[in-house]
Amino acid sequence: MPPKPKFTREEIVEAALDLVSEKGLPALTARDLGAKLGCSARPIFTVFNSMEEVKLEVRDAAMKRFEGYTKKAEAYTPTFKRIGMMMVLFAIEEPRLYQILFMDANDSLKSFDDVIGTLGETGSTSLKVLKEDYHLTDEQAETLFRHVWVFTFGIGVMCAMGVCHFQEEEISEMLSQNFQAILMSIKAGEQN
Repeated sequence: MPPKPKFTREEIVEAALDLVSEKGLPALTARDLGAKLGCSARPIFTVFNSMEEVKLEVRDAAMKRFEGYTKKAEAYTPTFKRIGMMMVLFAIEEPRLYQILFMDANDSLKSFDDVIGTLGETGSTSLKVLKEDYHLTDEQAETLFRHVWVFTFGIGVMCAMGVCHFQEEEISEMLSQNFQAILMSIKAGEQN
């Protein structure tokens, strides 16, 4: 009979997520996770088959934390801009989680549509808001989202890596200028 788990799957994932948030993905070893839980590595493997399985669950938990962060934007107007702000603020406040979500190599991503898919609820909410608030077609919303996301992602990377330290007001201004320029370009293309 296998040993009874000392910790639940959720407890192990939460401890692993905290460890990655504090020290980065390389710190997520069985030994360090066991130490974080106050035990040996053995209890981890009564619940998980491998550390790779733990890492996959940590990535999912990091995405849920990110989505919880960006979900707050729905209470703001303009919602799409606030989603971008929350993405950059997440990079500032959770740089190691931002890295595993958006900066680590992912061989399964072949196109930008795949990237949008990894954003889960945040991606679908963004596209919905763009279509409704700015009266855009699906194609226009996707084009706008793609351009603005790449710009926002770049600011997030610079902040997560400590390359730049922007104030919230600066981030807001940069996102607004970029958004307005792309939106004007899309709308001008409509008239040609």
